Amino acid sequence: MNPPDYAVTFACYNQLEYTRLCVDSLLRHGLDLRRLVVVDNGSSDGTRAYLQTLPLGACIFNRGNLGCGVAWNQGALALQAEWTVVMNNDVVVSAGWLDALIADAERHQLKIVSPSLIEGALDYDFDAFAVDAGNRMKDALRLGAPHAVCMAIHDSVWQEIGYFRAEPKLLGFEDTLFFDQVKRAGIPAATLGSSWLHHFGSITQKAMKQERGLSGKQGLGLRTNYRLLGYSFLQRRVNRYTRKQMQREWRATELDRFGMTMHGVRENGAFNWL
Repeated sequence: MNPPDYAVTFACYNQLEYTRLCVDSLLRHGLDLRRLVVVDNGSSDGTRAYLQTLPLGACIFNRGNLGCGVAWNQGALALQAEWTVVMNNDVVVSAGWLDALIADAERHQLKIVSPSLIEGALDYDFDAFAVDAGNRMKDALRLGAPHAVCMAIHDSVWQEIGYFRAEPKLLGFEDTLFFDQVKRAGIPAATLGSSWLHHFGSITQKAMKQERGLSGKQGLGLRTNYRLLGYSFLQRRVNRYTRKQMQREWRATELDRFGMTMHGVRENGAFNWL
């Protein structure tokens, strides 16, 4: 395969420790930092000083927290490429994760692809795990189910449905709106079993909830955001049921075939497969 035309971007808001871990893992597994754009949403914890030490493709400093949609758009537009990888800063990547992601997207003729995930505590040998899991599940995919922790987006998607909705008040609902547009447009998308990340678990959102005095179960965005999707109450219930049914079917099929699934949670030294 010819060297892929790609750019990688993530937004950050404080949580310097996790940004360091993310960048260190990207470097360890061969990412040229000139292909990375970081958008800082008003950090106050030393993140900005750290980012200024890196030879990044671009670094954008917003005056305040403009939300995911604005930051993702800024990152995607700052370094335009055939494939743009939009990801969280609270992840650790594995060997070959990006090559596998793009190669399998092209092999399966997909326009948006996400890697498989382990979430929670990083109390295991993730590098060794990812090699074994990627080989074991190299041909597996969950069609129609990408996720916003990390997704590689082909540039044809921007042309067809546009970019993320850029409203700071959405506070995390941008991905739901984007994936709904993807579904309505019939754009082929999936999560792939050949590429793996470790995700510590929405660290920035948890911190923002604490700032606002919200509990872990409360959402950041407005409770009425769902109205932006334009679905009736009945259609929302049908959609929710369909998603849960598909998740149950994927889990059962993957456990039967591989003894694991594409989405695991690390708890008490063991994997809980979802």
